[in-house]
Amino acid sequence: MKKRFIALTLAALCAVAALAGCASAPAPEAEPADQAPAAQTAEPVDVRAAALKGPTAMGLVEFMSEADSGALTDNAYSFEIAASPDELTPRLAKGEIDIAAVPANLASVLYNNTDGGVQVLAVNTLGVLYICDQDGSVNSVADLKGKTVYASGKGSTPEYALTYILEKNGLTPGEDVTIEWKSEHAECVAAMAQDPHAIALLPQPFVTTAQAKNDAIRAALDLTAEWDAVQGDSAEASTLITGVVVARTAFVQEHPEAVDAFLQHYADSVEFVNDDVDAAAELVGSYDIVPAAVAAKALPACNIVYIDGADMKAKLSGYLDVLFQQNPKAVGGALPGDDFYYNAA
Repeated sequence: MKKRFIALTLAALCAVAALAGCASAPAPEAEPADQAPAAQTAEPVDVRAAALKGPTAMGLVEFMSEADSGALTDNAYSFEIAASPDELTPRLAKGEIDIAAVPANLASVLYNNTDGGVQVLAVNTLGVLYICDQDGSVNSVADLKGKTVYASGKGSTPEYALTYILEKNGLTPGEDVTIEWKSEHAECVAAMAQDPHAIALLPQPFVTTAQAKNDAIRAALDLTAEWDAVQGDSAEASTLITGVVVARTAFVQEHPEAVDAFLQHYADSVEFVNDDVDAAAELVGSYDIVPAAVAAKALPACNIVYIDGADMKAKLSGYLDVLFQQNPKAVGGALPGDDFYYNAA
């Protein structure tokens, strides 16, 4: 593997340098006072990372596997997978976690609630929401007029995304389209089981899980594609974003080299997951995120990405602005400042 080859090459170079340092040699002449000292390699540090069970963790699986196997020696990486954002947010605030994959709007809320205590490092998941039917009646957003959509996630990304897309297509939620909110996705699937004409808003990989139990369920509309369709050619076009990677600002300031190393491993992991779906699915199953068979079918529809720097800032700031226009509380009451976006200059 390329990374292992590079690691071995670096190790060999270090060994040569060490031997050269041990050889006897004349004492070096004093350096001029204005000569800069040699750069020092950053010492390995503990990097405590966490992700949510679902697409935000799927992109990490190769990174986690290499860290667990001992193949990565630049830093001491540890990972955990949580079922809910509520498990991660207080621990980030307390400094018990250094880096976490969280919902995009939650990153903004955390930034505002901690006076800039977190920074966003990268976008890791675009939209994963799909309008599903069973009878083939939904082929466009316009087809939702006069119908009921079962959905879970009121007050979070599903509500904001669905509302935005309906309104951009000239439909008013609550008037043209009835949205019946459920407490969890399983209730939406249960409603579909009771009514063959029922329509539901579901995320991946839950769509694939539901299809395994009811093969009549069809992903009729991809909300990411529908979001893109209403953007037009505007230079300020936004993108539907589900998840991002954040870090404690203090950790970023204290260990910038460790943060950059983490992001490089993450980018490599995302590339692996998208290029070798079968191998990635096995790893997803081994970490009990979802069964490997579900992951193999769901991964291509999970929109797992790695976007950082200026491109990250452009896409994420546009998305957060859409949420802010709908409900300022969705982003923590205010749009984040430029310091929210890591390495986006």
